[in-house]
Amino acid sequence: MTLNDSEVATFFKNGFVLKKALFSSDEVDSLNLVVNNDPIIQKAIYRRSDISGAATELALWTELGNDMFSAVARSARIVNSLERVLGGKIAFFHSKLTLKQPKVGGAWDWHQDYGYWYRNGYLFPHMASVFLALDPSKKINGCLQVLEGSHHLGRIEHGINKDQVGADMVRVEHAMKCFDLVEVEMDPGDALFFHCNLLHASGKNNSDQTRNVLLSCYNRADNPPFMASPGNGHTLFETLPDSEVMGFSDRPIDHNKSFHDGGKRKN
Repeated sequence: MTLNDSEVATFFKNGFVLKKALFSSDEVDSLNLVVNNDPIIQKAIYRRSDISGAATELALWTELGNDMFSAVARSARIVNSLERVLGGKIAFFHSKLTLKQPKVGGAWDWHQDYGYWYRNGYLFPHMASVFLALDPSKKINGCLQVLEGSHHLGRIEHGINKDQVGADMVRVEHAMKCFDLVEVEMDPGDALFFHCNLLHASGKNNSDQTRNVLLSCYNRADNPPFMASPGNGHTLFETLPDSEVMGFSDRPIDHNKSFHDGGKRKN
């Protein structure tokens, strides 16, 4: 289930690669059960508004534990793939849930993750994320949009737009003339691996269904942050065999787990 040579080449060329059905329906169902029912998650949720005022709900954490989310983050199918594309051992940065509620879930402005991770003191862009669809992620409910190959631009300046960190739109508009815009439609269990300098955005949820996503973000182990910043994470860990992930499905979220709450604690 690790990215093969062709998929790794696609990642280097395009800045992203889609791995279909990387997680099973049972694994996705277990994750959604936690998302929808665990009181610790519900309490941790905060909101980020787009320029129109519509909001996406999020919960973010920088610690690994003995829960299902942490098992996914440490799973061999993710870790081994990322070590191939990042060129070495990796450390866990953070994971977050992004939850777009039906009809009201907000958009995300064009940005690069490294556009703000850079400000947290990560010197090199040896960083990547894995976007795991927990619901169908389609055009109608705000699937991820990417500019194919835009990671080759390097880091673009970012600023605050409403309460999101967005890329300089003059640069983005010029980039749109050079790179194809791809709307990445996904089914539950599909996973998108993408580079921290890939320009990406997402639309509003105009559907009658939720659009739940689990994002896990990583940094190469030799690239720790050189400064302290709220939300920083750099946790070394042992890889978990894929066969053991479901063994964590009945474990509750640790009540002592530390979450970050966006504007009160910087995302």
